[in-house]
Amino acid sequence: MQVRVIGDRRVLMLPADGPAIGAAQATDLVGDAWGYDASVVAVPAQRLDPDFFRLSTRVAGEIAQKLVNYHLHLVVVGDVSEQVGSSEALAGYVHESNRGRHVWFVADDDELEQRLVDQPTGVPGRA
Repeated sequence: MQVRVIGDRRVLMLPADGPAIGAAQATDLVGDAWGYDASVVAVPAQRLDPDFFRLSTRVAGEIAQKLVNYHLHLVVVGDVSEQVGSSEALAGYVHESNRGRHVWFVADDDELEQRLVDQPTGVPGRA
């Protein structure tokens, strides 16, 4: 794991390689973020348990809610077009999440940086 400072935010960047992250690991993400004094947790899309992308499993909601409860922001980094293309519900979730304050889906680290820099307060959210 590494921490990048983008704007006024400390972003915990999880590595692309490692075990799958599911609902059971949400508490670990919170602990890691707090340990690194980060307010944003960037998770590579390929690290997420496949159930994250099946909204009926509620894994995405559980992970997002756990982080939000602890005032952390979740950013899924990477290509999710295949998953979005096969689920209208997921497509809607991604679209609405990207309009909100707490969960974002971005293509790459550059897009993450741009979105954080573009926010006037440095907090993910509506411009």
